[in-house]
Parts: sequence; C-alpha cells; structure tokens
Amino acid sequence: MDIGKKKKILVAVTGASAMLYLQSFLELLEGEDVIVHGICSEAGEKVLELEHHCLSRQLPGVSKWFDSRDFAAPPASGSAGYDAMVVIPCSMGTLASIASGITSNLIHRAADVMLKETKKLILVVRETPLNRTHLKNMLAAHDAGAVICPPHPGLYLKPKSLEEAAQTFSWRLGDQLGLTMAGRKRWGDDK
Repeated sequence: MDIGKKKKILVAVTGASAMLYLQSFLELLEGEDVIVHGICSEAGEKVLELEHHCLSRQLPGVSKWFDSRDFAAPPASGSAGYDAMVVIPCSMGTLASIASGITSNLIHRAADVMLKETKKLILVVRETPLNRTHLKNMLAAHDAGAVICPPHPGLYLKPKSLEEAAQTFSWRLGDQLGLTMAGRKRWGDDK
C-alpha cells in the first residue's frame, strides 16, 4: 500500500442474523482513515429491517452502496483496488457460494475477486449449530484464502451490554484489517 493512500474497504451484508455486529463494525470504521463502500443483498435488507429497523443506506460510515445485482459495479473487478472485504454477517448460503466459486450476485463476485487478487476477505459466518456442509464450506473458503471469523465477543473484557460485546468483536475485525482503533481494549490492559 502506498504511504498516504487510504485503505479501501468493501463491506457486504447478507441475510444472516447479527446486524448488531454490523452496526458496531461500521461505527469503528467511522473513526478510521478509510474509504468504505457497501453491498447489501435483498435478504440482508430484510434482516436489517427486522433487527435494526433501518435500510443499509441509513447505516453509518459507508460512502457508496452498490446494488447486489449490478455486475458492472466496481467491486466486480480487481482493478477497483479494494484492500479488503468483510462479509458481515455472512449467511451459510453466501459462504457456500464463495467456497464453491459461484458468483450469482455482486457479493459473491466481489469475494471471488478478493480471493483471486489475494486480498483480505473476512467472513463473519453466523449460524448455529453447524452441520457438516457448513464446516466443509468454511474449510474450503479458508483454503482459498478467506479468514473465517464467527462473531464471538471478547467476554474477558467484561462488556456490560450487547453493544459493548459487539464492540469487542469489532476490535478483532479491526486487528485483522490492520487498523489503529483508538480506544481499543486488549487482554491484560488492566494489569
């Protein structure tokens, strides 16, 4: 990365539950010197409405949203220059498509681009319990270069609310992206 060049991060939202983590992560990105673009699937919009009572375009920190059906959008090409992509939350259907190289929407295509360009792709997979197919797809995506990062908060930091718990997980994502994250708490800071 060039000195002085802002990191360009693509955030994709799918139809899995856990929009609390998405909100927290986008709030973290607002405090960083990054450019954030987004893609939200149709199912992602529905779950966002159910869990957060808003649309993707009302979320903080994203300067540009792309239609998940638009294969001519910049994220469909490696020349768009994204440094990283985070799929948060990542449904099992999206995981399966990424693991199989099936690009039936812009989220799948953008993830495929990140893998082929050997850029950071983080999948915040959200399902429980996991069946054998889910586990095989996680391993296949990992072997292709993705980071599998289920949304587990840092309970050792003793969060006092769901929002604080989500923030501890957002800090982990920030670490994966190499962000500075002012105010980030770490294990042992209180010792």
